[in-house]
Amino acid sequence: MSIHVNEEHKLFHLQTAKTSYVFQILENGEAGQLYYGPRIPVKAAYTNLASREEHDCTNTLTVEQSDFQLELIKQEYAGLGKGDYRYPAYQITYNDGSRTSEFKYMGYKITSGKQRLTDMPSSFDDQGDDAQTLDVEFKDEYADVALTLHYTIFDKEDVIVRSATFTNRGKDIVLNRALSAQLDLPDANYDMVQFSGSWARERHLIRTPLRAGVQSISSLRDASSHQHNPFFMLARPHTDNNHGGVFGFNFIYSGNFLDSVEVDQFDTTRVLVGINPDEFGWHLSDGENFQTPEAVMTYTSDGFNQLSHQLADFYQGHLINPHFARQERPILINNWEATFMDFNEDKLMPIVDEAHKLGIEMFVLDDGWFGHRDDDKSSLGDWFVDEKKFATGIDGFAKKVHDKGMKFGLWFEPEMISIDSKLYEAHPDWMIATPGRQSTPARNQFVLDMTRKEVVDYLVDHISAIIKKTQLDYIKWDMNRNITEMFGAKLPADRQLEFAHRYILGVYQLYARLTSAFPKVLFESCASGGGRFDLGMMYYAPQAWCSDDTDAVERIKIQDGTSYGYQQSMWGAHVSAVPNDQVGRLTSLATRAAVAYFGDFGYELDITKLPKDQLAEIKDQVAFYKKYRKLFQFGKFYRLENADTATDNVYDWEVVNDDKTKAIMARFQILNGANPAYIRVYFAGLDPEKQYTVNGGDEKFSGAELMNAGYFVPRIMDRTKPEKDPSDFSSRLFVAEEA
Repeated sequence: MSIHVNEEHKLFHLQTAKTSYVFQILENGEAGQLYYGPRIPVKAAYTNLASREEHDCTNTLTVEQSDFQLELIKQEYAGLGKGDYRYPAYQITYNDGSRTSEFKYMGYKITSGKQRLTDMPSSFDDQGDDAQTLDVEFKDEYADVALTLHYTIFDKEDVIVRSATFTNRGKDIVLNRALSAQLDLPDANYDMVQFSGSWARERHLIRTPLRAGVQSISSLRDASSHQHNPFFMLARPHTDNNHGGVFGFNFIYSGNFLDSVEVDQFDTTRVLVGINPDEFGWHLSDGENFQTPEAVMTYTSDGFNQLSHQLADFYQGHLINPHFARQERPILINNWEATFMDFNEDKLMPIVDEAHKLGIEMFVLDDGWFGHRDDDKSSLGDWFVDEKKFATGIDGFAKKVHDKGMKFGLWFEPEMISIDSKLYEAHPDWMIATPGRQSTPARNQFVLDMTRKEVVDYLVDHISAIIKKTQLDYIKWDMNRNITEMFGAKLPADRQLEFAHRYILGVYQLYARLTSAFPKVLFESCASGGGRFDLGMMYYAPQAWCSDDTDAVERIKIQDGTSYGYQQSMWGAHVSAVPNDQVGRLTSLATRAAVAYFGDFGYELDITKLPKDQLAEIKDQVAFYKKYRKLFQFGKFYRLENADTATDNVYDWEVVNDDKTKAIMARFQILNGANPAYIRVYFAGLDPEKQYTVNGGDEKFSGAELMNAGYFVPRIMDRTKPEKDPSDFSSRLFVAEEA
């Protein structure tokens, strides 16, 4: 059994393959945190870990024992008002206006497996292979409110998933704060590693030592945001890709979130993960409950790469739709950067025909196919076909694509509405707006009130009709603006703070209904690129558009940061035209492809305008990716250390398959230098006893040699062809295969 309970000491020890998580019920009936880290043996009690010392700095004593001061104790799920002045995991306003809770331990239950949450994305254990769930119940007797803390351990992946449920059995209450997980650590000797940025430069790694006070990342955009990703880590200062202790935290949610790390006066550290308490308040009447979204925690002593592998395995087995979790993603071509909205069937078919010749497997028709949409000023919400663009109708066009043996995909932006639309004419009240306030457009569009069932019903009906009509294979689900003037026309005044969470629940409901009705349709989420790149979306849409920035150099930084907390099959990566539309940079076709191979591969350019030599190169790229697609999408991803790692100029990536018979390493050097030093690359994750060839060469290398002695990299410079990609930076691929 992986969950051990000592009922005499009211002690809970959760074990995974390599970690232990220990907590105990305290004298006041609440739960105290004892340990989370490398696996330790099970004992009846951990007196050493539970020891504490009285401090004279406070006169807050909650029970008779003088050493019981909540401000000094590591806790599991802390409230405010009883002597702990750190930020709490929860806060409740009771019917009389008071805000102090007294939850006391009532009991526990252990069950095998992990059930899905009803109305939200969540982890699961459909195969029943390795999960156990612990529910620990507490009760506030005075207010008749129950609190249940949920823990699920995924043994093989070294992952713990946490959440909480509040159940009211008395007078009305308001949840002001209801986070999903709290972790109190005994010291503050960590770096906080976050992944932040903005549109077109999402998820850049930022590493900062912890300091006294609060460090946090968050979103109030009712989306997880371009600015801060919900995934973050706490790493010991010496931790690198291959060595050192690190905790990873992620959140299965797509709306307003808070990741908070507080270092108190005694250098203990409190981690909080959950719904952002700003712009949140939830009413509970008698008999009602509130379930928080799930937070994901993992730990390893073996560095960032190992933590990434644990999370990737967990997502594949226990988060991603099982139909797609291990299904290879098709190579696609998207028409957006080729035509934008200026297209018709005659302009699109040559792209389809050429794509088919090159071996590309899916054509995706982006924005502009519906209503009367020739620019971004109209038609959002009118999910019926602009027939003047399609001589044979959208179904006829889709049939032409399918007749070539290719898949067909369409772009939707379901959550949005244009003022210039039939939908707005019929239902202006469906648009989110605050009475008496001027509405703020963004990209000439507004947001539908997804808290309303009739809105979700309308979208299900109209999108379903298009799916059936076109026999659709793929949907790119976009969201190009965040909510302003947030207000729910159907919500009473005292429940307006519920709107943000109810909106996300409405989005999830739409996703759930469509994915249930059309289980074979592949969904890709998008929010102006990577503005909602989170596990809540991944539960329904197993891949997301990584960023609107398709410049190869910028994508290296974006995909490198993304790789710490997500698997490469979870992000779309495409080759686009040069000069790049976002930054104007020129890079070679080879380099653009090499970066995009590490993800769900595709193209976004007008291939009908390329010279024959580039078309031949694309055909070779497509064939190469098909040969190694499974490795690129599902292989273990390694960020390799090298002498230039700290300069932000050289990046080395590698993917290795499960049986260690194949590996592909990429070396990217952004800027060349004069008279460069001797360079070797060092593989990782190979079998030291196996024999490998590199790039089809005759020489054989043991895995031990390639990992420890390395492989020589000659400098790239073809002086005989100075006109060929003169602005390119160096990119090299090394394919190691078992001899």
